[in-house]
Amino acid sequence: MCGRFSLITDVYELMRQYQFEFDGELDPRYNIAPGTDILAIANHEGRRAGGMLRWGLIPFWADNEKIGYKMMNARAETVHEKASFRQPLKSKRCLIPANGYFEWKREGNVKQPYRFVNEDKTPFMFAGLFDRWERDGKTVYSCTIITTAANEKTAAIHDRMPAILEPEQQEIWLDPSVTDPLALTSLLNPYPPGKIEFYQVSTLVNSAKNEDKQLIEPLNSQ
Repeated sequence: MCGRFSLITDVYELMRQYQFEFDGELDPRYNIAPGTDILAIANHEGRRAGGMLRWGLIPFWADNEKIGYKMMNARAETVHEKASFRQPLKSKRCLIPANGYFEWKREGNVKQPYRFVNEDKTPFMFAGLFDRWERDGKTVYSCTIITTAANEKTAAIHDRMPAILEPEQQEIWLDPSVTDPLALTSLLNPYPPGKIEFYQVSTLVNSAKNEDKQLIEPLNSQ
C-alpha cells in the first residue's frame, strides 16, 4: 500500500521539470495523509494541467463520499476489473508527484517507519486515477494511487509499493488515445531496485498531525 508520502519540491520547479500548468501555490508537505488534497497532473485538452484532488477516490456512482477513505489505493493487478476503477483507468488517469513515501515494518514491539526516495533525489511520479463525484449540489474531485508488488529490495520492508512511472511511461499513461486496459496495466510494474533507496525515520511520522522537516530526516542523523 501507499498511505503516506511527502512533496517538498518547489511547485515552479515541478512545473518546469514535468511541463504542466498549475494556477496556485503549494507549500512543502512532509507527511501527506489520505483525505487531504494533493497535487495531481492530468491531460486537459492536449496539455498537462495540475490540480488539487482529494486523496481517496470517490466513484461517480457512489451514494456517499465517505467511501473515499477506503479507496486511497488501487491494486495494479485488479484495477481493470474493479467497478470503482475500470472507467477511470480508461479515461481519467493522472500522475501524482512525490519526493518520497513511507512504509512501516514491525521491529519487536515497534512499527518502524521507513522513507523511500529516488536514488538521484528527483521526485517520483506515481500512477493515479481520478474521478468526479456530485451529489446534492456538492462536487468533489478525488484520486487514488495505484500500487504494485514490491521489488526485491523494498520487499524487505513491505510487500507493496506505489506504481512509479518513468518518463516514457508517463507519456503513455497521460495519452487519452490509449484506452486498452492491458496496455495500461503493463506499465504498472515494480520500480527497478537500483533506482530506489530507503532509510529509517522518526516514529513522529506515525501521526498525520505531525508536519515538519524532521519527519523526512534519517533517524540516525536526528
